[in-house]
Amino acid sequence: MSANILLIEDNELNRYLATFLLEKSGYAVTCAIDGPQGISMARDMIPDLILLDIQLPSMDGYAVAQSLRAENLLDNVPIVAVTSYAMPGDRDKALDAGCNGYIEKPINPDTFVEEIGAFLRHNDQEADYAQSTHTRS
Repeated sequence: MSANILLIEDNELNRYLATFLLEKSGYAVTCAIDGPQGISMARDMIPDLILLDIQLPSMDGYAVAQSLRAENLLDNVPIVAVTSYAMPGDRDKALDAGCNGYIEKPINPDTFVEEIGAFLRHNDQEADYAQSTHTRS
């Protein structure tokens, strides 16, 4: 089964490139153009992974990540910041807001899909472990 990815990104060219690369590799991608729309879509679809731009209009990605983390249904959904914010401390700020990972823009088309696959595999392994420990009791 293909993973469902929610991409929250306001820049049309960035949305196009990420969507093209991911769909070419068999992922299903749904896009939101701002934070409020992304939060609403995440609640409705419960994606396997959320890719989140930090520099968004009206509500920055940090606030979006915090809102997503407040949703119990989204507890196990990894959030990966995909951002041009690459100054010292920016990665920590994204992780502190609730992101599980961080990818700098511009994305590298040669490695982007593999990086996304690693986040999905890591999440699957954690889910398998939680299921196996839960069923042992």
